Amino acid sequence: MIILEKEIYQVDAFTDIPFGGNPAGVMPNAQGLNENDMQKIASEMNLSETAFIKKIGKNVYDVRFFTPSCEVDLCGHATIASFYTLAYKQYIESENDIMKVYQNTKAGRLGVEIQYKDGKVEKVMMEQGEPRSKGKIVQDIEKLCNYLNIDTEEIGIEEMKAYPEIISTGLPDIILPVKNKDILDKIVVDMDGIANFSNELGVTGVHAFTLYDSDKIYCRNFAPAVGIDEEAATGTANGATLYYLKKNNFIGGNKIVSIQGYNMGRPSKINCEITQEKQRYTVKVGGRANIVIEGTIKL
Repeated sequence: MIILEKEIYQVDAFTDIPFGGNPAGVMPNAQGLNENDMQKIASEMNLSETAFIKKIGKNVYDVRFFTPSCEVDLCGHATIASFYTLAYKQYIESENDIMKVYQNTKAGRLGVEIQYKDGKVEKVMMEQGEPRSKGKIVQDIEKLCNYLNIDTEEIGIEEMKAYPEIISTGLPDIILPVKNKDILDKIVVDMDGIANFSNELGVTGVHAFTLYDSDKIYCRNFAPAVGIDEEAATGTANGATLYYLKKNNFIGGNKIVSIQGYNMGRPSKINCEITQEKQRYTVKVGGRANIVIEGTIKL
């Protein structure tokens, strides 16, 4: 017996071409669904995250994010996918060239900017949670390197010393600098080891990156503890990486472009921005998106 029928989309985030970027499930109207329903739908979609959206007021939305195995507090690429879809399908109607809306998440209430050009959605930028560093994991570096099959001497930024840190802009990740792209590309992950290591430290996963230029990084993200062996685009972790670079004075500017997913055949481009007012940093990440599948799910 069918009780509910809901529109659902598969949306590639951080790209403007089909089958690029990071796919997310998006349900624009999740009224009537309970947590168990959402988890079952996310498992059925079998994407890294599926977002469930409920409009609760003018330009205010409750959003919950589920992996195939559990709920997470925040997801960057699913946020970009969600608000691109809401705007493109006119659940949100454009009032001007930059539309500001808000999402209530388990990481707090966060602003989202929908940028239009010639009346069409151009880009979505999301505000992340206030960046928080939980400190270096110096004592665990050798274990981390063993799980990634790299040497401790390969950690750093070019010839400068740099250490992995646990940083959260909504989800805590190990931000791991490596000295060059060759090192990044040769990483081979012990998924069980990284999953256990992540659980021990209370983090989502490992975000490894190399600084390619003063405003560009290449990166890879591994989160087997939440059911994601490798992800093609990770909004929260890239925002955390920009904070890491800025607060440790590895870059002078306030913007980077993160290139991720290239070795998975799903190249992604993530725009990251940071501002500072006194001791408070604000981080935004965003980009473009592309709807590739739309349909109806019956419950």
